[in-house]
Amino acid sequence: MKITPKFTPVLDPGFIAPVLWNKAYAEKVAATPGSHSLDIALTRLDGTVFRWSGKVLPHEGENVALNNLYVERIVKFLLWMKGGCTLLVAGDDAIADMLAATYCKGGAREFDWDFIGKKIYDCPIEVKKVALADLPAENSTSVSLGRNLDGYRIGFDLGGSDRKCAAVVNGEVVYSEEVVWDPYHQKDPNYQLEGVDDSLLRAAKHLPQVDAIGGSAAGVYVNSEPRVGSLFRGIAPDDFVNVIRPMFKTLQARWSERQGKNVPFEVVNDGEVTALAGAMGMNDDAVLGIAMGTSLAAGYVDPEGHIMPWLNELAFVPVDYQEDGGVDEWSLDKGVGALYFSQQAVARLAPRAGFDFGTMPFPEQLKKVQAAMAEGDERARKIYETIGVEFGYSIAYFAEFYNVRNLLFLGRVATGDGGQLIIDKANEVLAGEFPQLSIKLCVPDEKTKRHGQAVAAASLPKLG
Repeated sequence: MKITPKFTPVLDPGFIAPVLWNKAYAEKVAATPGSHSLDIALTRLDGTVFRWSGKVLPHEGENVALNNLYVERIVKFLLWMKGGCTLLVAGDDAIADMLAATYCKGGAREFDWDFIGKKIYDCPIEVKKVALADLPAENSTSVSLGRNLDGYRIGFDLGGSDRKCAAVVNGEVVYSEEVVWDPYHQKDPNYQLEGVDDSLLRAAKHLPQVDAIGGSAAGVYVNSEPRVGSLFRGIAPDDFVNVIRPMFKTLQARWSERQGKNVPFEVVNDGEVTALAGAMGMNDDAVLGIAMGTSLAAGYVDPEGHIMPWLNELAFVPVDYQEDGGVDEWSLDKGVGALYFSQQAVARLAPRAGFDFGTMPFPEQLKKVQAAMAEGDERARKIYETIGVEFGYSIAYFAEFYNVRNLLFLGRVATGDGGQLIIDKANEVLAGEFPQLSIKLCVPDEKTKRHGQAVAAASLPKLG
């Protein structure tokens, strides 16, 4: 298919934006007799259902490879955006068979099959062929969190080097504290549990009572249960299941007993709370937060101002369809977000720009490139320009899945002159290629940076 982008990433000329590839594919579908509908339901064990519907080419000849690429990449996006463990496919048994052979033990997406299915949802991903009439209806709006500011609340955020905690009264921070800790390699699961409780006790001293507790942390959380997280990497599997997974339920029970009443307790991924904090700070909704740091982190606030129970792990979603796209060493997939929008992206592009960093760690490479950018080094400028162009096309692609008016941009890669250049190039792409989109790129204000995360975390639970 012929794709003619208006903008080419200077250091990555082979880049193929999914949004443009999908547009060309849709045009081919519209012009090809025999093209037909394909419907997919992504389900979870708790009854959550996400639906997707599209049209594909007749599954024959050279169309087979095109169909397989189109559908598999969209399924990969949906899995990491929405989350689920069963794929029900209606409309083409051959495509269903392809997905089943791809998302399985020994398949090309064994990582996703194991990580999403077994680790997050306790059920390996399974693909089933069904009739269209047997696909369950969408059922994904039963839970929403955030923007509850009434009462006496505690909000916390758990990072790798410190844990932050704040006492919040009707939306105003009356006390905040950061406590240094080192959770990464602790083998005793009580280190994390008691550490969080210690911070809650410190904050509670500044409140007459505790009505609700909300928190954020790196990792994947389902119904306030940690399923995967770097904060718990040193914990043995049995201890993780028996102590870490129920730790916030354990803490809720403690605090309900201490207060003599039920104390609502909610914990979600830190990217979600960052997006919520941004939405609250700008007094607007439909916010997609993108943090370019060690990896790519994301969070989403819907048009009604709530966090939804999605994964939003955009580090693993496809953002480049070129055959020679970078390969992610963890998932073994190519062209995924972490390689294009994080310090990994800087390291990937640095040799192409003319830098020779050898085996220097990625964080140090980023510092070198940032320093070079501050000095007006054209090599560094090309790195940020490349990221910016690819980001612009990816924002347009994300907008096909998310209802987004505001894109909150943050993270280590976003700082300094380079970060502004990324924004400028992304805006240039959006204006030149996608004038129909109205998406505002912004960075968090100082108030949001100081206290926004704590207030947003504290606002997660509803009272009553």
